[in-house]
Amino acid sequence: MIRLPLIMIFVLALTVLGGCAANKELVIDIWPKDKIPNQLKTDIGEVQEYTDILKISRVQKPTIEVFLPHASKATGKAMLIFPGGGYGILAYDWEGTSVAKFLVDHGIAGIVVKYRLPSDETQIDKHYVPLIDAQRAIRLVRSRSKEWNIDPANIGIIGFSAGGHLASTLGTQYDNMVYTAVDKVDSLSARPDFMVLMYPVITMGENTHKGSRNNLLGKNPSAEKVMQFSSDLQINEDTPATYLIHAMDDKAVPVANSEYFFALHNAKSNERGQLYIFEEGGHGFGMAEDNEILRKWPLLVLDWINSLETD
Repeated sequence: MIRLPLIMIFVLALTVLGGCAANKELVIDIWPKDKIPNQLKTDIGEVQEYTDILKISRVQKPTIEVFLPHASKATGKAMLIFPGGGYGILAYDWEGTSVAKFLVDHGIAGIVVKYRLPSDETQIDKHYVPLIDAQRAIRLVRSRSKEWNIDPANIGIIGFSAGGHLASTLGTQYDNMVYTAVDKVDSLSARPDFMVLMYPVITMGENTHKGSRNNLLGKNPSAEKVMQFSSDLQINEDTPATYLIHAMDDKAVPVANSEYFFALHNAKSNERGQLYIFEEGGHGFGMAEDNEILRKWPLLVLDWINSLETD
């Protein structure tokens, strides 16, 4: 047996503890107990299924999972992450925690939002429920910003596919009163300071992703609901700076979705808009770690976020 001097054991212990403290991680309920808006009491429970990715469905208790960078590398920025899944499931690790870990490595707090998915069985007015959770999530992060070493004026969002639709809905309808305030957290702004939309569902019209629309609005939505939840039609001068990424060969969500949003954002918003289109990539490529071309997108996003500081 090798016996280490006591001082060496102490140094090793500090090293291990320091490594553990580098990236703090915690899970927090978005809503106080028994105060979740639009929620019906049922025996239905959350389902988590792991095959190649972690798929979460039937979310009953929305949460945020918070990944914080070590203070020595923290930039003060944060991003809330909305995984996709057609409003039927959440691709929680593929488009959630993997993104958070990348952000943390670059000094940005990554906060994965496990939002409720629309359900006639468990909710009233299901079409508002994801937006309700999204508004509350960003307000909650602002309420904890000092504790988490986050600049409350530098909180962005990123959403993938249907999560991109939710992010774009939050970015264009952050001041739409979709729930009654439950505490002082709800007095804070729900406006993102910037947003990134990854192969997003934008329109609920002709070029929509039908699965996402059916799950959110039902199979025969009214013209009013189609317009309200088509994010390109909700852009105004205060819509945050937006970076969109899409692949030209996306068969699930046509690239026209990002093109619509980009064109109208540039026409109406006072903030910066940018669109990056990959020639190939399909849909749902996540971090694309195995694709030499696609895997560059996170670095493009970081460069864009940093460029906002010079505006």
